[in-house]
Amino acid sequence: MGGAFDPIHMAHLVTAEEALLQFGLSEIVFMPAGNHPFKARRLAPADFRYLLVAVATASHPHFLVSRYELDQEGVTYTVDTLEFLAATLGPETDLFFVTGADAVLDILTWKDPERVLELCTLIAATRPGYDLAPLAETLRQLGSPTNHLGAEARVRFMEVPALAISSSMIRDRLRSGRAARYLLPDCVAELVEKGGYYSQNPDSPNDHTRHSS
Repeated sequence: MGGAFDPIHMAHLVTAEEALLQFGLSEIVFMPAGNHPFKARRLAPADFRYLLVAVATASHPHFLVSRYELDQEGVTYTVDTLEFLAATLGPETDLFFVTGADAVLDILTWKDPERVLELCTLIAATRPGYDLAPLAETLRQLGSPTNHLGAEARVRFMEVPALAISSSMIRDRLRSGRAARYLLPDCVAELVEKGGYYSQNPDSPNDHTRHSS
C-alpha cells in the first residue's frame, strides 16, 4: 500500500484492513513514498512519516512497514518498486497494489503503466457513490497486460466509506487550529502534536518532496 502518509489516518488503516479481508491477502506492506516526479507541495520529513506509519500499524499482526522507497536516491516510480518486490518475493507471490481510485485515474501519466499491470493487480479504493466511468475509460486506453482481457481485468474496486477522510483535510484542520481527534490513531495524533509539522506552514513547493507514483 503506497502513499505519502502525510499523515497516516484512520481511512488508510480501514482501507488496508478491508483489502486484507476482501481479497484474502496474507499481509499489507505500507510503503511510505519516495521522491515523486510531479509532487510539488512540502511534506513532513520522511523519517517522521515513517515513524507515524510504524506506530499506527504496530499492533496489527498482518501490517508491515517498508523503508524501501524512502531510502532510494532520486525519483522513485511505482513500476520500479514493483519490479523490486517481484524479484525479491519470487513468481509464486501475487502482488496487489492498494491505492485510491483518484490515483488510478492518473495511471496514463505513470512510468510504464502497462508493466505496472503486468506486475500486480491494482486495488482501487473508492468512496460510496464514486463515479467509475472516467476510470473505466482510462483503463480502456491502456494496452492489454499479461492477458487478452485488457487492463480492466487487472484492476479491482473496493468501496470504503471512511475515504471521506483525507490527509489534506487533516492538514487543513491542524493548520487552522482545529482538532483531528478520531480521524487519526491516538498514537499518531500524539506524535503529530509533538512534531508540529502540520500546524506551521501551508503547503508549498519543495525540491526535497517525498512521495510516490
